[in-house]
Amino acid sequence: MTTRVDARGEPMSGASDTAVSLYEQALAELQCYCGDPLATLDRALAESPDFVMAHCFRAYIYALSTEAQAVPEARASFDAAAALAKNSRERRHLVALRQLLDGSWEGAISALEEVVTDHPRDALAVQALHLADFYVGDARNLRDHVARVLPDWSAEDPGYHALLAMYAFGLEECGDYARAEDFGRRAIELNPHDAWAQHAVAHVMEMQGRVKDGIQWMTGRETFWAEDNFFAVHNWWHLSLFHLELEEFPEVLGLYDRPIRGPRSKVVLDLLDASALLWRLHLRGVDVGPRWRELADCWEPLAADGFYAFNDAHAMMAFVADGRDKAADALLAAQQQAMSGSSGNARMTWEVGYPLCAGLRAFGRGDYATCIGLLRPLRSRLNRFGGSHAQRDVFDLTLIEAARRDGHYALLRALANERIGQKPESPLNRRYRKQAARCSAEATGVAAI
Repeated sequence: MTTRVDARGEPMSGASDTAVSLYEQALAELQCYCGDPLATLDRALAESPDFVMAHCFRAYIYALSTEAQAVPEARASFDAAAALAKNSRERRHLVALRQLLDGSWEGAISALEEVVTDHPRDALAVQALHLADFYVGDARNLRDHVARVLPDWSAEDPGYHALLAMYAFGLEECGDYARAEDFGRRAIELNPHDAWAQHAVAHVMEMQGRVKDGIQWMTGRETFWAEDNFFAVHNWWHLSLFHLELEEFPEVLGLYDRPIRGPRSKVVLDLLDASALLWRLHLRGVDVGPRWRELADCWEPLAADGFYAFNDAHAMMAFVADGRDKAADALLAAQQQAMSGSSGNARMTWEVGYPLCAGLRAFGRGDYATCIGLLRPLRSRLNRFGGSHAQRDVFDLTLIEAARRDGHYALLRALANERIGQKPESPLNRRYRKQAARCSAEATGVAAI
């Protein structure tokens, strides 16, 4: 068995020196979300067909895509790696991948945690673990799994910037905004093209309501994150949120039409951002024309997947907004089927996904009381089906709008006050509070102060 070591000293089975170099290139591409790591891995495997970690790397990319259509490719790469001679660390990666393929996020996270405990310089394991923590909405471990390994790295190690970026995002999701911004900016200093670091700092500014800072942060560094980057759509989405906060609707629609949906991507992660942005506009009463139709066309073939509850909720937005009752029915039926299983998604769907999708559908039908009844109890556990605070905020916004339309002004006022407490400088939150006061005054006949 041919053995080489990677750039951080971890042994790798079945690889030539050239293949290892290509593996490192693919890893660097994934860490910055640039280039085409799959194509680079295919070159590594053409050079060394028995390269275990290259097969594992390829399997992770597909298994972590949250797309049912990607599972066969993930399984093929897993099977290829499983048939080869491998060391103990590589066998542990296969345990984690098997858990992912079996639908167990918790099992995969546990297995990857064991890898990084014994091999803290395994860059792929840290990256995969961070993404898995994100997909289950585990803010603490987004931070702490990276914190465990940081002392074993230094700025001289290839990919150190990526650890700082991941740590920055974990800190932000835990509400430690000052340190999050500091680590994110340090990551950018080491590698200006780190799109995850770019997005971590954008999250800080979003959560703090620093709208003008956010626009400057995104537009001032656009050439570093918007070109040849498969995370660009999500970063464009962040820029759109800052403009939306200021009610700059033409700018938002322009961003939607060009960088966000201009390429007509059918990648689910891109569809998520498109749905989340159009739904925010929908809640604000902005006419988006035929845009929902194109987006719902992309979601409809996935309606019956029942594969990942977070995706289902965003598909439901498109079906509701475009009046696609049959697709909405198919989605809810698929969720009911998913809940009968034992996968991690079964739990996510039961606890959050199904009632949330039912609530979104009730909103679309004008049954705002039912929407409130379904969404309100979910607020404390929304994280359990993944995503970030910024992404999940769309469901709080839906609840607020349902309260307004239902005439539940006490709830509207309470939720507006809550948002002001979190982001006192937010123009949107200030508008909500004024709106709550005005609606209450109109309902009672008492002049608003």
